[in-house]
Amino acid sequence: MQLKIMPKKKRLSAGRAPLMLFLCQMISALEVPLDPKLLEDLVQPPTITQQSPKDYIIDPRENIVIQCEAKGKPPPSFSWTRNGTHFDIDKDPLVTMKPGSGTLIINIMSEGKAETYEGVYQCTARNERGAAISNNIVIRPSRSPLWTKEKLEPITLRNGQSLVLPCRPPIGLPPPIIFWMDNSFQRLPQSERVSQGLNGDLYFSNVLPEDTREDYICYARFNHTQTIQQKQPISVKVISVDELNDTIAANLSDTEFYGAKSHRQRPPAFLTPDGNTSRKEELRGNVLSLECIAEGLPTPIIYWIKEDGTLPINRTFYRNFKKTLQIVQVTEADSGNYQCIAKNALGAIHHTISVTVKAAPYWIIAPQNLVLSPEEDGALICRASGNPKPRISWLSNGVPIEIAPDDPSRKIDGDTIIFSKVQERSSAVYQCNASNEYGYLLANAFVNVLAEPPRILTSANTLYQVIANRPALLDCAFFGSPLPTIEWFKDAKGSALREDIYVLHENGTLEIPVAQKDSTGTYTCVARNKLGMAKNDVHLEIKDPTRIIKQPEYAVVQRGSTVSFECKVKHDHTLIPTVTWLKDHGELPSDGRFTVDKDHLVVADVSDDDGGTYTCVANTTLDNVSASAVLSVVAPTPTPAPIYDVPNPPFDLELTDQLDRSVQLSWTPGDDNNSPITKFIIEYEDAMHEPGLWHHQTEVPGTQTTAQLKLSPYVNYSFRVMAENNLGRSLPSEASEQYLTKAAEPDKNPTAVEGLGSEPDNLVITWKPLNGFESNGPGLQYKVSWRQKDGDDEWTSVVVANVSKYIVSGTPTFVPYLIKVQALNDAGFAPEPAVVMGHSGEDLPMVAPGNVRVNVVNSTLAEVHWDPVPLKSIRGHLQGYRIYYWKAQSSLTRNRRHLEKKILTFQGSKTHGMLPGLEPFSHYSLNVRVVNGKGEGPASADKVFSTPEGVPSAPSSLKIVNPTLDSLTLEWEPPSHPNGILTEYTLKYQPINSTHELGPLVDLKIPANKTRWTLKNLNFSTRYKFYFYAQTAAGSGSQITEEAITTVDEGKLAMASRQVDIATQGWFIGLMCAVALLILILLIVCFIRRNKGGKYPVKEKEDAHADPEIQPMKEDDGTFGEYSDAEDHKPLKKGSRTPSDRTVKKEDSDDSLVDYGEGVNGQFNEDGSFIGQYSGKKEKEPAEGNESSEAPSPVNAMNSFV
Repeated sequence: MQLKIMPKKKRLSAGRAPLMLFLCQMISALEVPLDPKLLEDLVQPPTITQQSPKDYIIDPRENIVIQCEAKGKPPPSFSWTRNGTHFDIDKDPLVTMKPGSGTLIINIMSEGKAETYEGVYQCTARNERGAAISNNIVIRPSRSPLWTKEKLEPITLRNGQSLVLPCRPPIGLPPPIIFWMDNSFQRLPQSERVSQGLNGDLYFSNVLPEDTREDYICYARFNHTQTIQQKQPISVKVISVDELNDTIAANLSDTEFYGAKSHRQRPPAFLTPDGNTSRKEELRGNVLSLECIAEGLPTPIIYWIKEDGTLPINRTFYRNFKKTLQIVQVTEADSGNYQCIAKNALGAIHHTISVTVKAAPYWIIAPQNLVLSPEEDGALICRASGNPKPRISWLSNGVPIEIAPDDPSRKIDGDTIIFSKVQERSSAVYQCNASNEYGYLLANAFVNVLAEPPRILTSANTLYQVIANRPALLDCAFFGSPLPTIEWFKDAKGSALREDIYVLHENGTLEIPVAQKDSTGTYTCVARNKLGMAKNDVHLEIKDPTRIIKQPEYAVVQRGSTVSFECKVKHDHTLIPTVTWLKDHGELPSDGRFTVDKDHLVVADVSDDDGGTYTCVANTTLDNVSASAVLSVVAPTPTPAPIYDVPNPPFDLELTDQLDRSVQLSWTPGDDNNSPITKFIIEYEDAMHEPGLWHHQTEVPGTQTTAQLKLSPYVNYSFRVMAENNLGRSLPSEASEQYLTKAAEPDKNPTAVEGLGSEPDNLVITWKPLNGFESNGPGLQYKVSWRQKDGDDEWTSVVVANVSKYIVSGTPTFVPYLIKVQALNDAGFAPEPAVVMGHSGEDLPMVAPGNVRVNVVNSTLAEVHWDPVPLKSIRGHLQGYRIYYWKAQSSLTRNRRHLEKKILTFQGSKTHGMLPGLEPFSHYSLNVRVVNGKGEGPASADKVFSTPEGVPSAPSSLKIVNPTLDSLTLEWEPPSHPNGILTEYTLKYQPINSTHELGPLVDLKIPANKTRWTLKNLNFSTRYKFYFYAQTAAGSGSQITEEAITTVDEGKLAMASRQVDIATQGWFIGLMCAVALLILILLIVCFIRRNKGGKYPVKEKEDAHADPEIQPMKEDDGTFGEYSDAEDHKPLKKGSRTPSDRTVKKEDSDDSLVDYGEGVNGQFNEDGSFIGQYSGKKEKEPAEGNESSEAPSPVNAMNSFV
């Protein structure tokens, strides 16, 4: 909508259809401005601009001046009538007319009398366009007559009687003002007992002895003549009972007259008005004054009520100790019965005053000037009211319209004159007279027929300077006939300014309600009517507001010290501020102790008189600001030790410059508790969306007490401030007032927008919704839009509620879509959202990979190749390829039992992969499937392949049985994993002497079908170490080791000692027995003291005969073997005692503790005691060579004798 001024239209009822044209043009009427340039060439009928009052009372001691001023083009001429006939001023030498004016000056000071010029005067101002007339001006000289001389007798009365002192002033013009005084010109005191009535009389409800005086004087002041007349003094004497007894006691015997009851109490009686009822008439708009004065003893009190109504609260006043009721601006509604009630302790009386409010004529619609162009229509309305209803009469150019020249464009309809298709000759001045018995109204209104193109009267290139955030008013005074329309433009832009931001007033003024920095610029006012166009440029500059950024602070100082108030002002750089200091809102004392510099007021040698409020006022040509602080002066006190603490909370939080997106927060710091405040922390609460939850807003330096805060729309903000010093943070301040920002469209759109289908025929669009703080307004919704990426379809959109997903149904399977989600609320849409790509739902792939090929790399590894599946047949996001493979049968056993399938997945678009961990010499089958987000596609045809032979695992077991003096028998079980066809076994063995040195190694090949072998021709009582492994065509497998000893005697198990020669000596046997006994004693003591808590060596039990229940610990059961160095093939350090019938299992781990043991197979019981048995170690490789070993262990030495 363009910003224009257009004539306003009003609709009339059908009954007043002829007035429709009038009302339209009536509002269009244009008052001709008094612009000098415009008046130079613009014809205008006369208009009365100034005249004397209707009832003009003059001072007879001064010249008479009767005013009559008028404007018009050409300038009007003036004439006067007196008492209805022409007043020829040229014939009276005392009368002159003021040049260029119609004002009369009658010189009666030199000669002549004022009474000569009494009468009714009327002024006429006339030019070629018509004649305007003034009111009837009644000239009367003021009068202040003297009191008639009269003899006033002294008044004597008893104590308690009532009294009325009459005034009866002379009749003056205007009526005088009455008051009572004494001879010393001191006003007589008045009260509820004594008061002056409206008529000027002085009323006493009851008299007292102190009322006795001889100078009761009534004065009449005549304001026009500035004179005061006085009445003769009245003497009043009040006689008490005691005085009566002294003077007439001899003549009176009735004590009722002068005794204790001589001034007896009595009920009220009215002194004025008379009777029980009275009447009062008043004119509308005047002051209604009602009076009731009563006598009685004790003094009565007056009350007022209105029958059938209430007294108007704001217009009712009580005067003269409630004896007078006044109602100002009285209206017809104030008519009715008013009752005054006089009451004392003995009774009450009342008086009813019937009030009638009449009304002189008053305007309902006064006629207004009309400026019309030729052929236009218009009307004049003259509508008045009064009581009684006034009569309306029309005049044209001062002549009753009935006898005025006829005008065919004019038609009279009661209180309205209707004009149709006016011509230039229709110009005239019309007078409307509304009168009744109480007065009259006279109004001039011209009809000026002009054809004028628009004119702009505001000076060109006017510069307006306005403070930011305040209204800016740009003037565009204009004139034209017909009435022009007004448009405003900014910076020469093509479109007119719109009403949603600006306000255009009917006088052409453009208002910017809240001017901002971006309001700066050049504004163009354009006025148009059918005769032409005019325009004018004005310029607007927006200035930064003047602010006091460091305000003076409350100070308490000791007498004789110095105090400084700081007032730091920030202002627009183009404005020059002046800073003034005030004390208690007045100027600073002219004392050298007060020093003012740029930012400070310093008061030295402070005294008690210096206490008060000091105000800093900063003024510029456009604005002013002020800040105050109180100075309190106290007596000097001993300086206490400073207390250091966190600051006190700030206070006096205030919000100013409240805009849609920002607000200024100011506060007063609390006491810093002797540690300077380093910063202020500002937090906010959103009472609408997250009440009770405070969020960090910003931080400002500790020297700053204001902050400009950025706000979000549609948030109900409260703020609080905390101060921080080096000791910590203060408690929060009290919350500021709440500030609800206006709603606006969202600033952002939802994030994390995705499009994924949950079914093959849908598209699920999801997003992260905006939170309440981000919504910027009520009615948060989302506009969800989508279209196929590769199609030509238009966007499909739907608006959904504040949810986080929307499902599009009926989509093709796995088709790319372009998606966008836009936020909106009741205020509008967020910015255009980003477009993201998604896909409709996936379905299972339709095609299996083809051309599957297998390349066997070795016996445990194979490489698989396949051709990729076409993308269209995947029907989803390609996740990869998945190989299912399983062992079909062994090449050795031909076992066709189906084994469990294994799965390997290869991510992405890879078309080959490795299958590790295969078993040698086996048949495998595999197939390949493509995988998408929905699942797997069909499997390819099974592909069969075989792995070659591999080396076998170690034999499952090795046992030495049937030892003899020169032979040992070995029994074993084949490898659990032959990994091919076994071709033979290899047995290697070598003797171990008493010093642990290894003898020569014997290598023996054994057929693969054997599981038992006997070695003969061995040395008696000799330990042998055996190494045993199987072989396939691929090579040798892992070995298993064992040790055994040939026997010495058939009844015993031969157990060779590492130092046989020493062990046969008697001294050595005795030593070992002593050591064994000592160890046994120690073990018993330890067991008792530690209650099985420790670990102790235990003698190994060894039997001569094999015990079938004794089984060696397997490697995975915790067997500890002897230490050997596989790299250096060192001889064993310690011998192992192993029964010849024990079975040694194979090693399953190269990292077993067996490889790092000390030659014992260890087991631990529940309490941690070592109860293991000694056995031989399994070697990885046979060792050769001879090296000396350590000394034998005492435990082992002892074992050889058990």
